[in-house]
Amino acid sequence: SFEMASDSPESLMTLCTDYCLRNLEGTLCYLLDNETLRLHPDIFLPSEICDKLVNEYVELVKTDSIFEPHESFFTLFSDPRSTRLARIHLREQIVQDQDLEAIRKQDLVELYLTNCEKLTAKSLQTLVSFSHTLISLSLFGCCNIFYEEENPGGCEDDCLVNPTRQVLVKDFTFEGFSRLRFLNLGRLIEGVNVETLLRPLASLAALDLSGIQLNDVGFLTQWKDSLVSLVLYNMDLSEEHIQVIAQLRKLRHLDISRDHLSSYYKFKLTRRVLNLFVENLVNLTSLDISGHTMLENCTIPSMEEKMGQTSIEPAKSSIAPFRGLKRPLQFLGLFETSLCRLTHIPAYKVSGDKNEEQVLNAIEAYTEHRPEITSRAINLLFDIARIERCSQLLRALQLVITALKCHKDDKNIQVTGSAALFYLTNSEYRMEQSVKLRHQVIQVVLNGMESYQEVTVQRNCCLTLCNFSIPEELEFQYRRVNELLLNILNQSRQDESIQRIAVHLCNALVCQVDNDHKEAVGKMGFVMTMLKLIQKKLADKTCDQVMEFSWSALWNITDETPDNCEMFLNYSGMKLFLECLKEFPEKQELHRNMLGLLGNVAEVKELRPQLMTSQFISVFSNLLESKADGIEVSYNACGVLSHIMFDGPEAWGICEPHREEVVKRMWAAIQSWDINSRRNINYRSFEPILRLLPQGISPVSQHWATWALYNLVSVYPDKYCPLLIKEGGIPLLKDMIKMASARQETKEMARKVIEHCSNFKEENMDTSR
Repeated sequence: SFEMASDSPESLMTLCTDYCLRNLEGTLCYLLDNETLRLHPDIFLPSEICDKLVNEYVELVKTDSIFEPHESFFTLFSDPRSTRLARIHLREQIVQDQDLEAIRKQDLVELYLTNCEKLTAKSLQTLVSFSHTLISLSLFGCCNIFYEEENPGGCEDDCLVNPTRQVLVKDFTFEGFSRLRFLNLGRLIEGVNVETLLRPLASLAALDLSGIQLNDVGFLTQWKDSLVSLVLYNMDLSEEHIQVIAQLRKLRHLDISRDHLSSYYKFKLTRRVLNLFVENLVNLTSLDISGHTMLENCTIPSMEEKMGQTSIEPAKSSIAPFRGLKRPLQFLGLFETSLCRLTHIPAYKVSGDKNEEQVLNAIEAYTEHRPEITSRAINLLFDIARIERCSQLLRALQLVITALKCHKDDKNIQVTGSAALFYLTNSEYRMEQSVKLRHQVIQVVLNGMESYQEVTVQRNCCLTLCNFSIPEELEFQYRRVNELLLNILNQSRQDESIQRIAVHLCNALVCQVDNDHKEAVGKMGFVMTMLKLIQKKLADKTCDQVMEFSWSALWNITDETPDNCEMFLNYSGMKLFLECLKEFPEKQELHRNMLGLLGNVAEVKELRPQLMTSQFISVFSNLLESKADGIEVSYNACGVLSHIMFDGPEAWGICEPHREEVVKRMWAAIQSWDINSRRNINYRSFEPILRLLPQGISPVSQHWATWALYNLVSVYPDKYCPLLIKEGGIPLLKDMIKMASARQETKEMARKVIEHCSNFKEENMDTSR
């Protein structure tokens, strides 16, 4: 009863439904007294649209954490003159007695209530109002629907403690439900008399009594001429049960499977029982005997066993009793039985644990109502994806997505499902996946991170996100994914491996994205979180990947984003910078990241006065001589000082070191660098460098800027020549060459930059002919 995630584009109907549900007030509804949603009076919607609105609403509440449920949603469908409902599927805590009550005037044909634990006996009365039209009804897992609250007679002291008592309703039956054909009472509460409840139903076609223990099922024979489907999952059977089942000659689908872990079963399946079914149930097309132990050997070693050819000719069946079938079964459930490993199984579709096809069939068949079995099947799929190659990748992914969406709060499924997703989305499968499918994976991964603060799930989810191109593929959930990662990093006790992956992801998310994204993430507390991590590592005296990634992430998030630079300074970032430098004098990678970040801070004019202290200037001057990481540390230190020098001598508010002395050291440093150095840096814009060109107050800053441009256009012409031309760098360089204050060697270098760019342009003109 739920769709498989498909890979074709969404239909217009689905897109419109989704849009209307997310914007009820602006589309179908208005707000009455600022709180109650009301349908616009001129709206008339047929059942195709109303059913979809209700079913999608339930799905959204369940799987989209950003979607807000509406108190009065079901009241929109209270009047059959403006809205029609026919087939609806309601799940879990989303639906309460008053919601069903609100739609009681509708002529429902199909009502599936799955695990709706909030429904009480009040809803039984509402069901009666649908009795004249209902054809299909499921009360699966609605464990409180036969309980009503009873007020004890005399109110004594315990009245305050226990004002109501839950009492089982004994007198409800399906009297008057004359059209009901399909009924699912799975996991019905003990104490309800099933026989009395069902007796009024004239001609049942399908009945599901999963998880109910009944010693006497003789009453089933009253439907021997109409019953085509019977599900007795996890019912402990006896010889009497078998004799009754054998009389239901119209059966096409019989499920007597069980969870072999759930409890001790006395019943053992024998060859005789299977023979009895094959002889008597001549219309059988689907049989599920998963989880059963076979008491005696039903198997026939086939002569050509070694050829391993599966055959759909019953006469060749390796399972003896099935040689009597007139034609192969459409479906045969053999999950967790020894029979699924045989050569000749006379069925088109088999659920089992032997190979990928059987395992996928099991996930497909059991997801909705049997999470306990599904999680074990997904675990088998996880092994297949990890060790061998999945041959039905899309189907596997879609089934796991569906299971994770359906059982958001089931720990076993979240653990095994998130682990399977990691292997199913890794690079070797990448080409086979559409954008839509990858979006669906990201959605369920984020749902898992949201609802499960459990280490294994969190780690699996973070690892799975690493299989995506970041930030591109996560851009559509940008805020949410950042919030979740920061939430993980802000937990006081955090697993070391998760922390490392989460910091890596955070860093990747703020690299190469627009400034408004960076500002938004800064406002979420990103800068503060990274500084806290750095502080913790400093206290432990460890410089590991978390420390390096945290500085790298700060470098990325402050790039051309003044607000974040200011936050860095306000949260004592400079203090941490100095402490890290002192504690880890040999860590080159760390120095590069820290200085890259300070380069971003130095680009913000309003913040530069805060860098103007003897201590900082001395540190930057000393780093000019650093050979760490090639030229990177020296280059970045020089960049910071170039911006400070650009503010002129009057901004130099310190006695030590002298401005001239620092300028001298800067010249010496720039002259020591190799112009062909390959770089550990990525410029999205030259704007901060270009602003140092048209000025005479600090020739050394001009020289640093020109050197930076010359190096980048020489080593990476394809990337940086077009950028420099696009941002108007050539006229600025030409003007600078005419300036009297500019040094000769700077002008020489500027000419070479211009030459490089014009050569690049000409070459590209030639190739484009």
